[in-house]
Amino acid sequence: MDTNRVHGALPDPPSEVHGALPDPPSEGAEGNKEEKAFEIVFADLESVDLPLGSTLRSIYDDQPNAHKRFMEKLDARIRNHDREIEKMCNFHHQGFVDAITELLKVRADAEKLMGQVTDTNRRLQEAGKEVTAQTQEVIRCRMQQRNMTTTVEKLQLCLPVLEMYSKLREQLESKRYYAALKTMEQLENVYIPRVSKYRFCQIMAENLPRLREEIKEISMSDLKDFLESIRKHSDKVGETAMRQAQQHRTFNSAVTKQLNLGHYTKPVYSFNGRTHIHVPNGLLMNNDTGDEEEADEEVLTAQDLVDFSPVYRCLHIYTVLGDRETFENYYRKQRKKQARLVLQPHANMHETVEGYRRYFNQIVGFFVVEDHILHATTGLVTRAFTDELWNMALSKIIAVLRTHTSYCEDPDLVLELKNLIVIFADTVQGYGFPVNRLFDLLFEVRDQYNETLLKKWAVVFREIFESDNYSPIPVETEEEYKLVVSRFPFHDAEIEKQQDFPKKLPMSQSVPQIYTQVKEFIYASLKFSESLHRSSTEIDDMLRKSTNLLLTRTLSSCLQNLIKKPHIGLTELVQIIINTTHLEQACKYLEEFITNITNVSPETVHTTRLYSLATFKDARHAAEGEIYTKLNQKIDEFIQLADYEWDMSESDGRASGYLMDLINFLRSTFQVFTHLPNNNNDHASMSGKVAQTACMSACKHLSTSLMQMLLDTELKQISMGAIQQFNLDVIQCELFASSEPVPGFQGDTLQLAFIDLRQLLDLFMVWDWSTYLADYGQPNSKYLRVNPATALALLEKVYRGMKDTSKKNNIFSQFRKNDRDKQKLIETVVKQLRSLVNSMSS
Repeated sequence: MDTNRVHGALPDPPSEVHGALPDPPSEGAEGNKEEKAFEIVFADLESVDLPLGSTLRSIYDDQPNAHKRFMEKLDARIRNHDREIEKMCNFHHQGFVDAITELLKVRADAEKLMGQVTDTNRRLQEAGKEVTAQTQEVIRCRMQQRNMTTTVEKLQLCLPVLEMYSKLREQLESKRYYAALKTMEQLENVYIPRVSKYRFCQIMAENLPRLREEIKEISMSDLKDFLESIRKHSDKVGETAMRQAQQHRTFNSAVTKQLNLGHYTKPVYSFNGRTHIHVPNGLLMNNDTGDEEEADEEVLTAQDLVDFSPVYRCLHIYTVLGDRETFENYYRKQRKKQARLVLQPHANMHETVEGYRRYFNQIVGFFVVEDHILHATTGLVTRAFTDELWNMALSKIIAVLRTHTSYCEDPDLVLELKNLIVIFADTVQGYGFPVNRLFDLLFEVRDQYNETLLKKWAVVFREIFESDNYSPIPVETEEEYKLVVSRFPFHDAEIEKQQDFPKKLPMSQSVPQIYTQVKEFIYASLKFSESLHRSSTEIDDMLRKSTNLLLTRTLSSCLQNLIKKPHIGLTELVQIIINTTHLEQACKYLEEFITNITNVSPETVHTTRLYSLATFKDARHAAEGEIYTKLNQKIDEFIQLADYEWDMSESDGRASGYLMDLINFLRSTFQVFTHLPNNNNDHASMSGKVAQTACMSACKHLSTSLMQMLLDTELKQISMGAIQQFNLDVIQCELFASSEPVPGFQGDTLQLAFIDLRQLLDLFMVWDWSTYLADYGQPNSKYLRVNPATALALLEKVYRGMKDTSKKNNIFSQFRKNDRDKQKLIETVVKQLRSLVNSMSS
């Protein structure tokens, strides 16, 4: 570069620079003030930090010509600055020229240096090509190494996640769901957050909820299988529990007996492995020898028979998943449904005891499982829930048993059912469930049991009565006598004094059989009262009441039906009266028998007495009434055989055949009473009274029947010959009454039964109408028992008979001529009798 050209490029400043801006002329004070104001404005404008808005506003806000003067001042200010700049440039111009000159000199050296540097760089580049290549390789290797190190670090961070996930899969495959849930929890909370940025971890995290749902579904499926299985196996669980409860009751009973005998044996029974006494190896005690033997079966518990792991597993799973309440609600709902199914009775359950046993086994099994769940888990089943189920079940059980026991007619089945109910109650009571209502139900079942017993014994009594020969019991030897006395409390001093055999006991064979069967009934009734947790007094009261029912209802009904049977004759009726007397006397021994069983003194307050007196007294009265009825019926049968010729002219001179047969029948009948054993005063007095009453009743009935025969309205006329024949028959009746067919009548008491007939017939036979009419109404009248209406009716029949006879024989006119006075007398008597009858009716 040319130095001159450089210097020439910068012209010298003009010489007039310093004199180009003359100082402004001095003005007055007002001008100075204005100058100062412009100086302030310029100072503000030249300051780059201040805002210009307010400064420019002050210029226009002063005076009208301020803008113009400001512009003038501004131009002057600019020119002043230009002069200063020019002065500055002129002052530094020479230095600038010198610097340029020096720079031109260095230019050549710089170019030379540049060439050297370029050559050096070229040689260096050629020499460093191999180093550069090796360096690139080193860099690449270092990058690979760093990547490998990072990869290893990341893999080491991911390996625990993969291992845990693999462990999770193994746990799922081996159905260790609870452990799998714990592993999932660790994966989510610990491992996956460390490597959450990797895609496979995100896939794992997204897959875990699905696995949880699968576990819930699988565990719920296992629970459903468990519920179905437990429904099928409840009867086995219940059977085991009830068998153990029965063994426990048997053992306690044996211990109580041994304690009463002064011996004590160690408890050997473990009830369900939970609450009762336990003996190692499950030894049972032989009550006869006292030696311990190893039990055939080990004591089983609910967990031995049922695998509860599905319930525990499902409960833990739902608890971990935070859905325990859903599980609890589902479990309880399903168990309620199963409870309702279990409580449904089987078809024809009432027909066999096995039906009831299977029903109870299922119910016990259900509640044993619930009790185990209650104690083995926390909150899944609460006591309130089990109590609710039990109350529901108890109401259903009671309703079912009430219905089905009403169908049962077999007392043995009812007794077995009662034992089942007691064992059932003891079993569930051992698990803490209240059973008072069950024992209250047993009292209702007891009434049903007594009803079935009464029906059964009614059949027994009927069979005994049907097989009885109704004759005194003959005993050929002393052994036979002792056998009868051992079965029936018979005591008779006269018979016992007799040394010779054979003997005859007054009662028939049915008496000891009835007495034995009553004792059997008491035993049967006592069987039901056992294990009812009642006092001896209550049991005694129950036995006495049931025995009273047997005597007053069943036996009394059987006796009444027996007495009414057509084939029972007078002899049998008399024997029945004797039998009832002996049974009545034996009832005090039945009371002693009950007292010995219950150990309750008969003097105890409110002790029920046996109502035997009324029962057998009513039976005797019925038998006596039947005797009188049958006698009268027999008399009626003979009377129906009567065949009088009411128009006969004169009698045969002998009594009618039918009447003689009737009298012979009555004699033989009353001999039955006289031939009864009279070695017992009671029997003699009893038979005598019955015979006397029967004889008096028969005579009165015969007299009444004969009177009705005479006064029969269908009989229109009677001849005097028929009256004479009828009189002969009445004489035979009077002879029979006077022959004392039954001893014990005083005087002519029995003959008075025919007094009405006798006075009526005497009136017609003697034809003593004047005496009758004259003495009528007098207390000492000869014909006091003859009623005017009766006499009138019979007289009219006789009158018609006389007229009819006279017509047949054509001698009535002769009769009227010879007996005109008698005809007038008859007409007069008829008028007077009618007058008496009318006066009596008015």
